[in-house]
Amino acid sequence: MKEYTNLQFDEERALYGSDGIVVENCRFDGPADGESALKEGKNITVKNSYFNLRYPFWHDTNLKITRSEMTPLCRAALWYSEDITITDSQLHGIKALRECANVTMKNCDVVSQEFGWSVRGITMQNCTNESEYFMMRSDHLHFDHVTLKGKYSFQYITDSVFTNCNFDTKDAFWHARNVVVKDSVIKGEYLAWYCENVTFENCTIIGTQPLCYCKGLKLINCTMLDTDLAFERSEVEATLNAPILSIKNPRKGTITVPSVGEIIMDDPDARGTIHTA
Repeated sequence: MKEYTNLQFDEERALYGSDGIVVENCRFDGPADGESALKEGKNITVKNSYFNLRYPFWHDTNLKITRSEMTPLCRAALWYSEDITITDSQLHGIKALRECANVTMKNCDVVSQEFGWSVRGITMQNCTNESEYFMMRSDHLHFDHVTLKGKYSFQYITDSVFTNCNFDTKDAFWHARNVVVKDSVIKGEYLAWYCENVTFENCTIIGTQPLCYCKGLKLINCTMLDTDLAFERSEVEATLNAPILSIKNPRKGTITVPSVGEIIMDDPDARGTIHTA
């Protein structure tokens, strides 16, 4: 494999179309302000490198990035690429991952609006994220020990599993399908409206008006804190282990809870059953 070590690149398409290269301790920065440094490449390994220019990794295959930094000026860093592994790195440019497939991320810090749109298969472990519209329209997400801060996350995702996560987010999981969330904390308003076949197990859910207009919704041994007007027009099977402020018009199913501050049943189509201790 050809190696590039301790070099600086700032020209347009500096390493375009490369196959079988190692880039180590390099900087992609400078007055020429060139874009698309590693576009259309394959079998690329990047180590300890700095990216301050736009669109470096487009249409790449078999890409490994470790201990590297993508700055806020490194926008839209990875698009249309597949078979990607990113470890111990910072991704701080807007729209950092889009239309990619088979992605693994470990020990990364993401500060990137509109991150992860239309990704087909991503495993994320021990990562921190700050983003809005995080992972929209993506599928086959497997997240473990991941934190997130930002609005409108996980909308329209499918076939995904989350464990040991902590999400501070509103309007999350809207229109999600076939999703399991376990041993996690989800804080934010209007959680998972219009979702289908979503299960929360051993989770803590915090915030107003969660889980409305859902189908196939399940909650197993969950705690709901500061939650009111929950389950409106939802088909739900829920076992809750702590009191809830209010439940409104569940359409179908059974909710078992120690106590409820207020039960609102003023919709003739609301036929859900609520059992209290």
